[in-house]
Amino acid sequence: LCCECGQFHLLLDNHLYNFQDEVDDELICHICLQPLLQPMDTPCGHTYCFKCLENFMQEYNFCPMDRKKLSFQQCHKSSLLVRNLLDKLIVFCPFKAECQQTMQRCELEAHLQNRCPGFKKYRSELQRKKNPISKGKEDPPTKVETNTLKDPEVPSGGSSLVAESSAAAVVSLGTAEPGLVNPAFEETEEGENLPQRTSLVAETTTIEIHREDPEEELGMRIVGGKDTPLGNIVVQEVLRDSVIAADGRIAPGDHILEVNGVNISSVTHCQAVSFLRHPGPVLHLMVLQEKGFSSKTAQQDSTSATNREVIHVTLIKRDRSEPLGIKLIRKTDEAGIFILDLLEGGLAAKNGKLSRNDRVLSINGQDLRQGTPEAAAQIIQTTESRVNFVVLRQPGVQLSDPVEDGSTSNNSSSSSSNGGSPVHHRRRLDQNHYRRKSNYQKGYISHEKTVAIKKEPKESLGITIGGGRDNKNKLPIYVTSVQPIGCLFRDGRIKRGDVLLSINGIDLTHLNYYEAVSALKSNAASHSVILKALEILSLNSTEPSLDIKEQGFSWSPLWITWLGLPSYLHCCQDIVLSKGNLESWGFSIVGGFEESKGNQPFFIKTIVPGTPAFRDRKLKCGDEIVAVNGVPAIGMSNSELIPMLKEQRNKVTLTVVSWPGSLV
Repeated sequence: LCCECGQFHLLLDNHLYNFQDEVDDELICHICLQPLLQPMDTPCGHTYCFKCLENFMQEYNFCPMDRKKLSFQQCHKSSLLVRNLLDKLIVFCPFKAECQQTMQRCELEAHLQNRCPGFKKYRSELQRKKNPISKGKEDPPTKVETNTLKDPEVPSGGSSLVAESSAAAVVSLGTAEPGLVNPAFEETEEGENLPQRTSLVAETTTIEIHREDPEEELGMRIVGGKDTPLGNIVVQEVLRDSVIAADGRIAPGDHILEVNGVNISSVTHCQAVSFLRHPGPVLHLMVLQEKGFSSKTAQQDSTSATNREVIHVTLIKRDRSEPLGIKLIRKTDEAGIFILDLLEGGLAAKNGKLSRNDRVLSINGQDLRQGTPEAAAQIIQTTESRVNFVVLRQPGVQLSDPVEDGSTSNNSSSSSSNGGSPVHHRRRLDQNHYRRKSNYQKGYISHEKTVAIKKEPKESLGITIGGGRDNKNKLPIYVTSVQPIGCLFRDGRIKRGDVLLSINGIDLTHLNYYEAVSALKSNAASHSVILKALEILSLNSTEPSLDIKEQGFSWSPLWITWLGLPSYLHCCQDIVLSKGNLESWGFSIVGGFEESKGNQPFFIKTIVPGTPAFRDRKLKCGDEIVAVNGVPAIGMSNSELIPMLKEQRNKVTLTVVSWPGSLV
């Protein structure tokens, strides 16, 4: 009996459902003649179930309807609208004798696992038959089909499951062959003779920074914050000849957890900047530093089976949307899901029974020993109240390479609609222009304004500017100061931080710094000046003011303010990475589509030392991934983009937008 649909069918066959109403013919698969499951579209305009089409294409090379030549790689998953319509079809509970409920198709699995008296009765009878003289606690029942999870119509990258800040998804070290369907769920024959298998080592370190001048800049740029998909505060860059550079212990990619004993792992970006800019002769920083990959030792292997303890933990949610506050990861050297972190104040942390590095064996009786964070996310998200964990605890084991962190809202599960199928056959866009709607304006909005000023011919504008497309970040021109002399100070409408779009009809958005200075000076000689500018406004009046205490700090916009910039002002660049067959790309990503938040950008969260991304030196933490090999990332979920990156064997082209981190 299948634990997901409650009916008997072969492992490789589709689920079976009893639908309440007749289903529209447009939603029927013309191979199995049942309502579509994990619908896939062909280039010739037909739609089939993922499994039906996959099985058919193993024997034939044409479309079943019009017999046009076809390969499975040309097909792509159907639109979100179609998948939602299918998931909302009303079905009967298959245990009609004990349960007469109806529900949406996507809710049936959760109903069976948590609320159905008939399925509960069936499971208990099955257990009695298997183990008539049961003693102690039984092993969690094995899930029938781990590769048919529901599609992430529930939040994917930062949402109601586990955390409010996104967690990382590092691209796997030894990935499956390209083209495999949903390699995350495939059982691989990992031989015992693979000594090259490695673990990602990370350490928490307390660093004491001394400053002769208490007001001196630390000299590093930071990105992230709980109000962004990055979640944590991450060092993007260490400036040359700075206090931090002279100390030498902090590097780009380090996560700053505490400042002078204050936990900043769950504060907003502005709050973190305020803490780090606080003057003082001594600064105590607690940082999480990734040390790169290290070989798994024989000693670890020999002790892996000892000192293990199976623990049962029940967490009770007040409603379905309540987050548990758990960050989950996969490892490269061991199957299954592991707890990376428990978020402070979260349900799991308050309960106190789960710990970092616990291996999740099952949730609500569903076997996750070969599962993924997305699978766990889906189970938790669809659970109304009680979430029952069975975990394996082995003290003192180092966390290894996080492959797909379902935590935080990157819990997009990877199946019901695409089965992990390739997503890289989308329409390619012009590499130089990704003019997408900028949906990510968390905390900030942009407002365009036109300022017309009458002035004396010799009167200056009285502003200084920064940016320019020749800047390493290719920034638009922005105002760094409005001097108390000049017509703009007197007028009062142009403010520091405004992005200058044009002056007297001359476009400034594509100019380098010196071209912009020349354009401003030449037009300032006229009697009247018309400036078009973009003002970036904060929506949060409770954020600390960062303009009050600026002695010693050279002014530049905060990293988070750039995220509210319209996409037509984004300047994309291509970064080409190359790697060997057994290497990881070496970066982690967060963000992506979530049902509750819509389309969020994908950000680079960490870059692992000693990997291709680290050696290339062009990719930085906080960079936004716009496209992969020319395929736009907008609209993808985390679980769609990760397989796409895994499929790239030795070379990948990332199109990114890079914003400078906030200077502290």
